[in-house]
Amino acid sequence: MTDPVHDVVERLAAVELGPGCTNFFNHEVPANALRRHNLELYLQEMLDRRPKVLLVGEAPGFRGMRITGVPFTNRVILGGPANSFGLFGPGKGYVLPPEAAGVAAEPTATVLWQVLEEVGFLPLLWSAFPWHTHKPGQPLSNRTPRPSETNLGTSFWQELAELFGVTSIVAVGNVAQHSLQRSGLSAPKIRHPAHGGRSGFKQGLEQLLESGMQA
Repeated sequence: MTDPVHDVVERLAAVELGPGCTNFFNHEVPANALRRHNLELYLQEMLDRRPKVLLVGEAPGFRGMRITGVPFTNRVILGGPANSFGLFGPGKGYVLPPEAAGVAAEPTATVLWQVLEEVGFLPLLWSAFPWHTHKPGQPLSNRTPRPSETNLGTSFWQELAELFGVTSIVAVGNVAQHSLQRSGLSAPKIRHPAHGGRSGFKQGLEQLLESGMQA
């Protein structure tokens, strides 16, 4: 019997990307094994919890998922202390790669988890482009993924939505919304928490929860 979570991660690792993109799950870099391990842990734990909502963001940042392998996290979140959901922290089995030491924590991830705790809501998290896009020749930078790039990620969020049996998919920001629309899905959009978007992101979540969206 195959492990669907492992299969998803291995397919992520096998995708060949163009210039200005980094597949931080591929088998060519030894430290990527830790990121694959971390993502499998996260997806398996979330599969056990069966969330009914999938939040789709834009793309991993170089100080966030690019380091940890887990959507919307950074080294501080992954390493603990444990958040109120009991998802991360000591004893959960996550391992940070050597290059995580000294990397500033991705602020968007910190804001997102603060808000999720405040509203008591734990969705499945993912990205329209689940690899890292960066400026040419500057791997330690972030770049908005192009439509042709986010198209590469479509089958992955679709597969996760089916695997988890989610009933609601929500776009976090314009890039995610446009990517979902190109696949034929009309999904609600909330403000991305980056660049001063904390209050808008929280307000959007609260409105969706008030409208009857179930976690």
